[in-house]
Amino acid sequence: MRSAVLLLLPPVCVAAGWTRFGGPGGDFQIPADQGPKAWSRNEPAKVWQRDLGDGYSSILSSGDRLYTMYRRDGREFVIALDAATGKTVWEHGYEAPLMESFDRNIGEGPRATPLLINNRLFTVGVTGRMLCLNAAHGDVIWTKDFRQDFGGKIRNSGYSPSPIAWKDTVIVFPGAPDGAVAALKQSDGSVVWKKHSDVVSYATPLLIRFANRDQMLVPFSARLAALDPGTGDTLWSHPHTNDQKVNAMLPIWHPEGIVFYASGYSGGSAAFQILEAGGQFTTRELWSHRLVRVHFSNGVRLGDIVYVSSGDHGPTPFAAIEIRTGKILWRDRQVARSALVAIGERFLMIDEDGNLVLASPGATGLKVEAKTSVLTGVAWTPPTIQGQTVFMRDTRQIAAYRLP
Repeated sequence: MRSAVLLLLPPVCVAAGWTRFGGPGGDFQIPADQGPKAWSRNEPAKVWQRDLGDGYSSILSSGDRLYTMYRRDGREFVIALDAATGKTVWEHGYEAPLMESFDRNIGEGPRATPLLINNRLFTVGVTGRMLCLNAAHGDVIWTKDFRQDFGGKIRNSGYSPSPIAWKDTVIVFPGAPDGAVAALKQSDGSVVWKKHSDVVSYATPLLIRFANRDQMLVPFSARLAALDPGTGDTLWSHPHTNDQKVNAMLPIWHPEGIVFYASGYSGGSAAFQILEAGGQFTTRELWSHRLVRVHFSNGVRLGDIVYVSSGDHGPTPFAAIEIRTGKILWRDRQVARSALVAIGERFLMIDEDGNLVLASPGATGLKVEAKTSVLTGVAWTPPTIQGQTVFMRDTRQIAAYRLP
């Protein structure tokens, strides 16, 4: 049996800008020359800051527009803002009553990030209502309701996976029997395929290309599976679960076919290698342990090292882990639980206390180059970067800062 090389090319091209979960490449990484540099005496300058509403949806950026979602007074909203001023260009609101079982402990707002393809904006709210909107003026093109239209079940913490584009379809996760995953036509929302009966977890999938095939890595509640995005068929599957059946992290992959995954609670972390022979796929586990647990924040890989906040309900030190061996190189407590974007070999981080941090990984820890407070609410949403401007949000406000 032989291993195949995992290509670094994303299988889908979308509009220029920050138009999907994870940014341009879907992996929270941008080149060093496309992001901000260090600051010291000249701290980030606030361009604008305004009230928004409850939610964790990331901010999309395309041209002079921003797009995100929030919840207020029992309604969900999709909003387009002017990137230069923060003023509302348009917003579309709709009734979205929460399920009786909904857990309000971490808020009631949308979790999933919208998806922008050409002039269409695809959104999914916390109760499983999906909209396709005209991005220019907010008119509704088509809608779906995962509970009513598919018989889906939304988990207690709300719908969270962000929609994924593949060719002329958008892939979503209704959580229904024989329809846990579904591919819908971008043009009209009609079903191209729907398959599987797994319990859908809270993580967004990752699209890769391996052995000359597009593959979508889907973290279900009890396994990480690779699906053919054109048919929904399972290509391979690897177990990963925990006592809460909560997998909420975007998978991290390596160009030699290695996948890293981690969860909180009793799940821990593991890395495995995808193997291919005669068109069939298997996986071989490289290591696993419970020393690294990722509750819901994102991580990035630089070379052979994964960087991520490790921990669930206790301390969450920022950690460096060798992807091939699972060896923990260091843990650093200088920052709280953080969402991050890699800008070349440096990190722009927003910790859950609302501090914006620029840091570089070293051999023994994190070198914090600059740090400033920008938000006051709970900040679990990764920053969005366009040139020298960083867009951020917490559960109360949205802000734009220009970095020197």
